[in-house]
Amino acid sequence: MSGHTGDAGPVEVEPMPGYLDLITKASTVMLGAWRDCSPCGLELSKQTLLDNANITLTEITLFFFCAFLWTQIRRGLTESLFQPLAQWCRLLPKDAAKMPESAWKLVFYTMSWSYSTYLLFFTSYSFFHDPPSVFYNWKSGMSVPTDIAIAYLIQGSFYGHSIYATVYMDVWRKDSAVMVVHHIITLALISFSYAFRYHNVGILVLFLHDINDIQLEFTKLNIYLKSRGEGYHLLNDVLSNMGSVSFSITWFWFRLYWFPLKVLYATCVSSLQSVPNIPFYFFFNTLLLALLLMNIYWFLFIVVFVVKVLKVKEVNDVREYEDEEGDNKAAGLLREPQAENHGGDDAGHHNSGQGKHVQNGVNKKKHL
Repeated sequence: MSGHTGDAGPVEVEPMPGYLDLITKASTVMLGAWRDCSPCGLELSKQTLLDNANITLTEITLFFFCAFLWTQIRRGLTESLFQPLAQWCRLLPKDAAKMPESAWKLVFYTMSWSYSTYLLFFTSYSFFHDPPSVFYNWKSGMSVPTDIAIAYLIQGSFYGHSIYATVYMDVWRKDSAVMVVHHIITLALISFSYAFRYHNVGILVLFLHDINDIQLEFTKLNIYLKSRGEGYHLLNDVLSNMGSVSFSITWFWFRLYWFPLKVLYATCVSSLQSVPNIPFYFFFNTLLLALLLMNIYWFLFIVVFVVKVLKVKEVNDVREYEDEEGDNKAAGLLREPQAENHGGDDAGHHNSGQGKHVQNGVNKKKHL
Protein backbone atom coordinates (compact mmCIF):
# COMPACT_ATOMS: atom_id res chain seq x y z
CA MET A 1 0.00 0.00 0.00
CA SER A 2 1.64 3.24 -1.09
CA GLY A 3 1.52 6.17 1.28
CA HIS A 4 -0.96 8.89 0.42
CA THR A 5 -2.64 11.83 2.09
CA GLY A 6 -6.17 12.57 1.06
CA ASP A 7 -6.19 13.57 -2.64
CA ALA A 8 -2.57 14.75 -2.64
CA GLY A 9 -1.35 11.60 -4.39
CA PRO A 10 1.61 9.36 -3.58
CA VAL A 11 4.33 10.73 -1.35
CA GLU A 12 7.81 9.56 -0.52
CA VAL A 13 8.36 7.56 2.64
CA GLU A 14 9.90 9.79 5.29
CA PRO A 15 13.20 8.58 6.80
CA MET A 16 12.98 7.59 10.44
CA PRO A 17 14.06 10.51 12.66
CA GLY A 18 16.68 10.42 15.39
CA TYR A 19 16.17 11.06 19.09
CA LEU A 20 17.17 14.72 18.70
CA ASP A 21 14.70 15.23 15.86
CA LEU A 22 11.97 13.62 17.95
CA ILE A 23 12.64 15.82 20.97
CA THR A 24 13.00 19.10 19.09
CA LYS A 25 10.20 18.67 16.55
CA ALA A 26 7.75 17.03 18.92
CA SER A 27 8.24 19.67 21.60
CA THR A 28 7.94 22.48 19.04
CA VAL A 29 4.80 21.04 17.47
CA MET A 30 3.15 20.24 20.80
CA LEU A 31 3.89 23.70 22.25
CA GLY A 32 2.51 25.31 19.11
CA ALA A 33 -0.62 23.17 19.28
CA TRP A 34 -1.06 24.08 22.95
CA ARG A 35 -0.81 27.81 22.20
CA ASP A 36 -3.30 27.52 19.36
CA CYS A 37 -5.79 25.61 21.48
CA SER A 38 -7.38 28.62 23.15
CA PRO A 39 -10.87 27.06 23.33
CA CYS A 40 -9.53 23.85 24.86
CA GLY A 41 -11.26 22.83 28.04
CA LEU A 42 -13.80 20.47 29.54
CA GLU A 43 -16.68 21.61 27.36
CA LEU A 44 -14.70 21.21 24.14
CA SER A 45 -13.51 17.78 25.28
CA LYS A 46 -17.09 16.67 25.92
CA GLN A 47 -18.21 17.88 22.51
CA THR A 48 -15.21 16.27 20.78
CA LEU A 49 -15.97 13.00 22.53
CA LEU A 50 -19.58 13.06 21.40
CA ASP A 51 -18.70 14.04 17.84
CA ASN A 52 -15.85 11.59 17.20
CA ALA A 53 -16.14 8.55 19.49
CA ASN A 54 -17.61 5.57 17.67
CA ILE A 55 -18.16 2.36 19.58
CA THR A 56 -21.30 0.25 19.71
CA LEU A 57 -23.02 -1.63 22.49
CA THR A 58 -22.34 -4.87 20.59
CA GLU A 59 -18.59 -4.15 20.60
CA ILE A 60 -18.61 -3.39 24.33
CA THR A 61 -20.53 -6.61 24.99
CA LEU A 62 -18.02 -8.59 22.93
CA PHE A 63 -15.18 -7.06 24.92
CA PHE A 64 -16.57 -8.20 28.30
CA PHE A 65 -17.53 -11.61 26.94
CA CYS A 66 -14.04 -12.22 25.52
CA ALA A 67 -12.34 -10.95 28.70
CA PHE A 68 -14.40 -13.46 30.67
CA LEU A 69 -13.61 -16.11 28.06
CA TRP A 70 -9.83 -15.53 28.39
CA THR A 71 -10.12 -16.04 32.15
CA GLN A 72 -11.98 -19.31 31.73
CA ILE A 73 -9.60 -20.55 29.03
CA ARG A 74 -6.64 -19.80 31.27
CA ARG A 75 -8.21 -21.65 34.21
CA GLY A 76 -9.05 -24.60 32.00
CA LEU A 77 -5.56 -24.83 30.50
CA THR A 78 -3.96 -24.40 33.93
CA GLU A 79 -5.94 -27.24 35.48
CA SER A 80 -5.92 -29.63 32.53
CA LEU A 81 -2.52 -28.96 30.94
CA PHE A 82 -0.07 -26.62 32.67
CA GLN A 83 -0.27 -27.97 36.23
CA PRO A 84 -0.13 -31.65 35.14
CA LEU A 85 2.81 -30.77 32.88
CA ALA A 86 4.62 -29.13 35.81
CA GLN A 87 4.08 -32.27 37.89
CA TRP A 88 5.20 -34.53 35.05
CA CYS A 89 8.40 -32.48 34.66
CA ARG A 90 8.94 -32.70 38.44
CA LEU A 91 9.51 -28.96 38.79
CA LEU A 92 10.58 -27.52 42.12
CA PRO A 93 7.53 -26.40 44.15
CA LYS A 94 8.28 -22.69 43.78
CA ASP A 95 8.75 -23.13 40.02
CA ALA A 96 5.65 -25.29 39.63
CA ALA A 97 3.59 -22.49 41.19
CA LYS A 98 4.80 -19.97 38.59
CA MET A 99 5.00 -22.19 35.52
CA PRO A 100 1.26 -22.03 34.52
CA GLU A 101 1.34 -18.22 34.44
CA SER A 102 4.36 -18.17 32.11
CA ALA A 103 3.02 -20.95 29.89
CA TRP A 104 -0.31 -19.16 29.46
CA LYS A 105 1.34 -15.84 28.56
CA LEU A 106 3.73 -17.53 26.14
CA VAL A 107 0.81 -19.12 24.30
CA PHE A 108 -1.16 -15.88 24.07
CA TYR A 109 1.66 -13.52 23.11
CA THR A 110 2.99 -15.90 20.48
CA MET A 111 -0.45 -15.93 18.91
CA SER A 112 -1.07 -12.17 19.18
CA TRP A 113 2.38 -11.10 17.98
CA SER A 114 2.23 -13.52 15.05
CA TYR A 115 -1.06 -11.97 13.98
CA SER A 116 0.31 -8.41 14.29
CA THR A 117 3.35 -9.45 12.25
CA TYR A 118 1.06 -10.86 9.59
CA LEU A 119 -0.89 -7.60 9.37
CA LEU A 120 2.20 -5.39 9.15
CA PHE A 121 4.40 -7.46 6.83
CA PHE A 122 2.15 -9.79 4.82
CA THR A 123 -0.72 -7.48 3.87
CA SER A 124 -0.95 -4.12 2.10
CA TYR A 125 -0.53 -2.09 5.32
CA SER A 126 2.64 0.07 5.24
CA PHE A 127 2.51 1.31 8.84
CA PHE A 128 5.83 -0.16 9.97
CA HIS A 129 7.92 1.08 7.03
CA ASP A 130 6.03 4.37 6.75
CA PRO A 131 4.67 5.30 10.22
CA PRO A 132 3.15 8.66 9.15
CA SER A 133 0.83 6.64 6.87
CA VAL A 134 -1.19 5.62 9.94
CA PHE A 135 -2.93 9.01 9.64
CA TYR A 136 -3.30 9.17 5.85
CA ASN A 137 -6.97 9.50 4.83
CA TRP A 138 -8.08 9.54 8.47
CA LYS A 139 -11.72 10.48 8.94
CA SER A 140 -13.89 10.62 12.03
CA GLY A 141 -16.11 7.55 12.20
CA MET A 142 -14.30 5.76 9.38
CA SER A 143 -14.84 2.00 9.23
CA VAL A 144 -12.29 -0.29 10.85
CA PRO A 145 -11.01 -3.11 8.60
CA THR A 146 -12.19 -6.48 9.86
CA ASP A 147 -8.68 -7.89 10.25
CA ILE A 148 -7.63 -4.96 12.45
CA ALA A 149 -10.92 -5.06 14.40
CA ILE A 150 -10.22 -8.72 15.24
CA ALA A 151 -6.76 -7.79 16.55
CA TYR A 152 -8.29 -5.07 18.71
CA LEU A 153 -10.91 -7.40 20.15
CA ILE A 154 -8.26 -10.01 20.99
CA GLN A 155 -5.86 -7.56 22.60
CA GLY A 156 -8.39 -5.33 24.35
CA SER A 157 -10.24 -8.22 25.97
CA PHE A 158 -6.96 -9.85 26.99
CA TYR A 159 -5.84 -6.72 28.83
CA GLY A 160 -9.23 -6.55 30.51
CA HIS A 161 -8.62 -10.12 31.67
CA SER A 162 -5.03 -9.24 32.67
CA ILE A 163 -6.14 -6.56 35.13
CA TYR A 164 -8.16 -9.19 36.97
CA ALA A 165 -5.46 -11.84 36.58
CA THR A 166 -2.68 -9.64 37.98
CA VAL A 167 -4.64 -9.05 41.17
CA TYR A 168 -6.28 -12.44 41.68
CA MET A 169 -4.39 -15.07 39.66
CA ASP A 170 -0.72 -14.12 39.24
CA VAL A 171 2.06 -14.17 41.83
CA TRP A 172 2.15 -10.73 43.50
CA ARG A 173 5.45 -8.87 43.14
CA LYS A 174 6.75 -5.47 44.14
CA ASP A 175 6.04 -4.04 40.70
CA SER A 176 2.60 -5.65 40.37
CA ALA A 177 0.90 -2.35 41.20
CA VAL A 178 2.86 -0.69 38.39
CA MET A 179 1.80 -3.50 36.08
CA VAL A 180 -1.87 -2.95 36.95
CA VAL A 181 -1.41 0.72 36.03
CA HIS A 182 0.28 -0.39 32.82
CA HIS A 183 -2.66 -2.65 31.95
CA ILE A 184 -5.15 0.15 32.64
CA ILE A 185 -3.22 2.62 30.45
CA THR A 186 -2.87 0.02 27.70
CA LEU A 187 -6.58 -0.82 27.84
CA ALA A 188 -7.42 2.91 27.71
CA LEU A 189 -5.17 3.32 24.67
CA ILE A 190 -6.73 0.33 22.94
CA SER A 191 -10.31 1.38 23.72
CA PHE A 192 -9.98 5.06 22.86
CA SER A 193 -7.79 4.47 19.79
CA TYR A 194 -10.47 2.13 18.46
CA ALA A 195 -13.32 4.50 19.28
CA PHE A 196 -11.50 7.46 17.66
CA ARG A 197 -10.30 5.36 14.72
CA TYR A 198 -6.59 5.48 15.52
CA HIS A 199 -6.48 1.73 14.97
CA ASN A 200 -3.61 1.91 12.46
CA VAL A 201 -1.12 3.25 14.98
CA GLY A 202 -2.53 0.84 17.57
CA ILE A 203 -1.47 -2.20 15.54
CA LEU A 204 2.05 -0.80 15.32
CA VAL A 205 2.21 -0.27 19.09
CA LEU A 206 1.03 -3.82 19.78
CA PHE A 207 3.61 -5.29 17.40
CA LEU A 208 6.46 -3.39 19.05
CA HIS A 209 5.53 -4.55 22.56
CA ASP A 210 4.37 -8.16 22.31
CA ILE A 211 7.65 -9.66 21.09
CA ASN A 212 9.31 -9.05 24.47
CA ASP A 213 6.61 -11.00 26.25
CA ILE A 214 7.31 -14.03 24.08
CA GLN A 215 11.03 -13.94 24.88
CA LEU A 216 10.44 -13.30 28.55
CA GLU A 217 8.02 -16.18 29.13
CA PHE A 218 10.18 -18.53 27.03
CA THR A 219 13.17 -17.62 29.20
CA LYS A 220 11.25 -18.10 32.43
CA LEU A 221 10.00 -21.53 31.40
CA ASN A 222 13.56 -22.66 30.67
CA ILE A 223 14.66 -21.35 34.06
CA TYR A 224 12.05 -23.57 35.67
CA LEU A 225 12.92 -26.56 33.50
CA LYS A 226 16.68 -26.44 34.01
CA SER A 227 16.24 -27.48 37.67
CA ARG A 228 13.48 -30.04 37.12
CA GLY A 229 13.78 -33.25 39.07
CA GLU A 230 16.26 -31.51 41.40
CA GLY A 231 18.89 -31.96 38.71
CA TYR A 232 20.70 -29.74 36.23
CA HIS A 233 19.79 -29.62 32.53
CA LEU A 234 22.35 -27.85 30.35
CA LEU A 235 20.10 -27.30 27.32
CA ASN A 236 17.49 -25.38 29.32
CA ASP A 237 20.25 -23.39 31.01
CA VAL A 238 21.71 -22.37 27.64
CA LEU A 239 18.25 -21.51 26.29
CA SER A 240 17.44 -19.38 29.35
CA ASN A 241 20.71 -17.46 28.97
CA MET A 242 20.10 -16.93 25.25
CA GLY A 243 16.57 -15.78 25.96
CA SER A 244 17.82 -13.37 28.62
CA VAL A 245 20.28 -11.76 26.23
CA SER A 246 17.84 -11.51 23.32
CA PHE A 247 15.15 -10.15 25.64
CA SER A 248 17.41 -7.36 26.88
CA ILE A 249 18.45 -6.38 23.35
CA THR A 250 14.98 -6.42 21.83
CA TRP A 251 13.52 -4.56 24.81
CA PHE A 252 15.73 -1.60 23.99
CA TRP A 253 15.40 -1.95 20.22
CA PHE A 254 11.63 -2.33 20.01
CA ARG A 255 10.42 -0.31 23.01
CA LEU A 256 13.05 2.37 23.47
CA TYR A 257 14.21 2.86 19.88
CA TRP A 258 11.49 1.97 17.38
CA PHE A 259 8.57 2.85 19.65
CA PRO A 260 9.51 6.51 20.27
CA LEU A 261 11.03 7.13 16.82
CA LYS A 262 8.29 5.44 14.82
CA VAL A 263 5.16 5.78 16.94
CA LEU A 264 5.67 8.90 19.05
CA TYR A 265 7.07 10.89 16.14
CA ALA A 266 4.06 9.92 14.04
CA THR A 267 1.53 10.75 16.78
CA CYS A 268 3.21 13.97 17.96
CA VAL A 269 4.37 15.43 14.65
CA SER A 270 2.96 13.64 11.60
CA SER A 271 -0.60 13.46 12.94
CA LEU A 272 -1.06 17.25 12.87
CA GLN A 273 0.44 17.43 9.40
CA SER A 274 -2.17 14.99 8.06
CA VAL A 275 -5.09 16.00 10.29
CA PRO A 276 -4.61 19.57 11.64
CA ASN A 277 -7.57 19.36 14.02
CA ILE A 278 -7.10 15.76 15.08
CA PRO A 279 -9.24 15.06 18.18
CA PHE A 280 -7.74 14.36 21.59
CA TYR A 281 -4.19 15.00 20.37
CA PHE A 282 -2.82 15.72 23.86
CA PHE A 283 -4.75 12.93 25.56
CA PHE A 284 -3.41 10.15 23.35
CA ASN A 285 0.14 11.45 23.31
CA THR A 286 0.12 11.72 27.09
CA LEU A 287 -0.86 8.06 27.38
CA LEU A 288 1.81 7.02 24.88
CA LEU A 289 4.44 9.03 26.75
CA ALA A 290 3.35 7.36 29.99
CA LEU A 291 3.80 3.99 28.27
CA LEU A 292 7.32 5.02 27.23
CA LEU A 293 8.17 6.06 30.79
CA MET A 294 7.05 2.66 32.09
CA ASN A 295 9.19 0.97 29.44
CA ILE A 296 12.15 2.98 30.71
CA TYR A 297 11.26 2.09 34.32
CA TRP A 298 11.33 -1.62 33.57
CA PHE A 299 14.48 -1.27 31.47
CA LEU A 300 16.24 0.03 34.58
CA PHE A 301 15.67 -3.38 36.17
CA ILE A 302 17.38 -4.94 33.17
CA VAL A 303 20.35 -2.59 33.52
CA VAL A 304 20.65 -3.38 37.24
CA PHE A 305 20.53 -7.08 36.42
CA VAL A 306 23.30 -6.80 33.81
CA VAL A 307 25.52 -4.77 36.15
CA LYS A 308 25.10 -7.30 38.95
CA VAL A 309 25.83 -10.21 36.65
CA LEU A 310 29.11 -8.56 35.67
CA LYS A 311 30.08 -7.99 39.29
CA VAL A 312 28.87 -11.02 41.23
CA LYS A 313 28.00 -14.66 40.65
CA GLU A 314 24.57 -14.60 42.27
CA VAL A 315 21.83 -12.07 41.64
CA ASN A 316 18.62 -11.71 43.64
CA ASP A 317 15.52 -10.14 42.17
CA VAL A 318 15.02 -6.76 43.81
CA ARG A 319 11.27 -6.88 43.12
CA GLU A 320 10.40 -10.01 45.07
CA TYR A 321 9.04 -9.95 48.61
CA GLU A 322 11.33 -11.91 50.90
CA ASP A 323 9.97 -15.02 52.53
CA GLU A 324 9.87 -14.79 56.31
CA GLU A 325 11.84 -18.04 56.39
CA GLY A 326 15.24 -17.27 54.90
CA ASP A 327 15.86 -20.78 53.65
CA ASN A 328 12.73 -20.68 51.51
CA LYS A 329 13.48 -17.44 49.71
CA ALA A 330 12.55 -17.82 46.03
CA ALA A 331 14.55 -15.93 43.48
CA GLY A 332 11.76 -14.09 41.68
CA LEU A 333 11.09 -13.46 38.09
CA LEU A 334 11.10 -9.89 36.84
CA ARG A 335 8.01 -9.24 34.91
CA GLU A 336 6.90 -6.64 32.47
CA PRO A 337 3.48 -5.35 31.53
CA GLN A 338 2.10 -7.18 28.51
CA ALA A 339 0.23 -4.23 25.65
CA GLU A 340 -1.17 -6.61 29.11
CA ASN A 341 0.93 -6.49 29.30
CA HIS A 342 1.94 -6.48 29.98
CA GLY A 343 4.27 -6.41 33.38
CA GLY A 344 7.88 -7.04 34.42
CA ASP A 345 9.19 -10.61 34.72
CA ASP A 346 12.50 -12.50 35.00
CA ALA A 347 15.35 -14.49 33.60
CA GLY A 348 18.29 -16.22 35.16
CA HIS A 349 21.67 -17.92 35.27
CA HIS A 350 22.81 -21.29 36.62
CA ASN A 351 26.05 -21.82 38.52
CA SER A 352 26.82 -25.25 37.12
CA GLY A 353 30.44 -25.42 38.31
CA GLN A 354 29.33 -25.76 41.91
CA GLY A 355 26.06 -27.56 41.06
CA LYS A 356 24.15 -24.70 42.63
CA HIS A 357 21.05 -23.40 40.85
CA VAL A 358 20.70 -19.65 41.01
CA GLN A 359 17.76 -17.74 39.57
CA ASN A 360 18.34 -14.23 38.46
CA GLY A 361 15.75 -11.76 37.36
CA VAL A 362 15.45 -9.79 34.24
CA ASN A 363 12.65 -7.30 34.37
CA LYS A 364 10.47 -6.00 31.69
CA LYS A 365 7.06 -5.46 31.00
CA LYS A 366 3.54 -4.48 28.09
CA HIS A 367 0.15 -4.00 24.94
CA LEU A 368 -1.45 -0.90 23.57
